[in-house]
Amino acid sequence: MLNRYPYVNGHLMIIPTRHLGNISELTLAERAEIFSLLDTSIQVLKESMNPQGFNIGMNLGKAAGAGVEEHAHVHVIPRWEGDTNFMSVVGQVRVIPEELATTAAKLAPLFKKYAEETQTP
Repeated sequence: MLNRYPYVNGHLMIIPTRHLGNISELTLAERAEIFSLLDTSIQVLKESMNPQGFNIGMNLGKAAGAGVEEHAHVHVIPRWEGDTNFMSVVGQVRVIPEELATTAAKLAPLFKKYAEETQTP
């Protein structure tokens, strides 16, 4: 899922189907699926956006910045050298050069391609 309020273009979230706020509640199959989607997300972002690195993490609990505490999710944030600017600090505004719909249109075919490649006959 694309983050509605991204830090940079391509900021994704991997969200379990079940609604849970504690990662200890994830089954082994759900944990495996999250890491599989994490791998796929990194490959898709590398292929479509050529980032130089990634921030990957979770905000667990309100104090950690979780916007929806009851639904654990993993952030996948592509990064480039010099991708920060003064607007976030001074203006408390994020500047994203590409609309979410444009990013979604760019990424969707690649996710479909990777999903088809990993399906077993």
